[in-house]
Amino acid sequence: MGTRLSALPTAARAMAIAAGLAIGAGLAQAEEVRYFTIGTAGIGGTYFPLAGTIANSISNPPGSRGCDEGGSCGVPGLVAVAQSSHGSTANVGAVASGELNSGFSQADIAYWAYSGTGTFEGREPMRDLRVISALYPEHMHLVASRASGIASVKDLVGKRVSLDKTDSGTYPDAILVLEAFGVAKTDIEIANLLPDEATDALRKGNLDALFFVGGYPAGAIAELATSADVILVPIAGPEVNAMLLEHSFFTRDEIPDGVYADVAGVPTVAVGAQWLTSLTQSDDLIYGITKALWNSNTRHLLDVGHAKGASVTLPTALDGIGIPLHPGAERYYREAGMIK
Repeated sequence: MGTRLSALPTAARAMAIAAGLAIGAGLAQAEEVRYFTIGTAGIGGTYFPLAGTIANSISNPPGSRGCDEGGSCGVPGLVAVAQSSHGSTANVGAVASGELNSGFSQADIAYWAYSGTGTFEGREPMRDLRVISALYPEHMHLVASRASGIASVKDLVGKRVSLDKTDSGTYPDAILVLEAFGVAKTDIEIANLLPDEATDALRKGNLDALFFVGGYPAGAIAELATSADVILVPIAGPEVNAMLLEHSFFTRDEIPDGVYADVAGVPTVAVGAQWLTSLTQSDDLIYGITKALWNSNTRHLLDVGHAKGASVTLPTALDGIGIPLHPGAERYYREAGMIK
């Protein structure tokens, strides 16, 4: 089920233009155009730029040169749009309700929404959610100003800390980390800010620390590191061992030295990012989108785009998936020999 461009918010229409979708005269043939939204997160994170690359890759507006002529290798007649949002939790709800055609989400949020468990306990399970592909590992960033004196998660007590928006993917994972280290929500002064808002507040001295879950390097944090004296706080120790036993979607990982200018790397935890859609989207459309995602033209765009694009690979497309594949995507992976 497509979405007409005129029905999209002004910001989303601007994103379609910014994504470089040269629709041109083809817009006159509106009956041939299908619009497909991809919910992301704040523009300062990783989802937004990566979704822009993927939107370009799967789009093929009327009038475009053919793939064999050096033009678009996307789905004929499709115009995909990266649309900013509050993140994973907002995206799964919007996909399930039909407000978005698809969206990026952390694997834990996707599973909880589908099963009605975790942070979705007591809510109607979103049984129509389906996966197009696993994307890449997302890392928990705990960023603090050096002046705050914060060197561990436990040092957050009494500090001003942003946990992101409550309908983001970062928020529930930040709560799990705090709980693992014995820090209650009442022990800190909580702010619920988008990543770009939080980095701005930290830069101005109005915040001591922020949590962010996303692929590195995240634009908002990279910009912060060049304009303020900040550190990454390690998320490690026996507390993490216990957390991983209880929450298997987390894995140990690290943010390396130098990802952010003059900021030392740290051990941390990670969770997988996935591209979700709804069972209401047609099998043929999602098959075409999945096929376009994994063609050689898209591979090139992913490799030269955001740094995390190189981690989006066909061999890992089915890693960590806890909810069903969309039938269209499943058809593609069966043809590719990845599902027997």
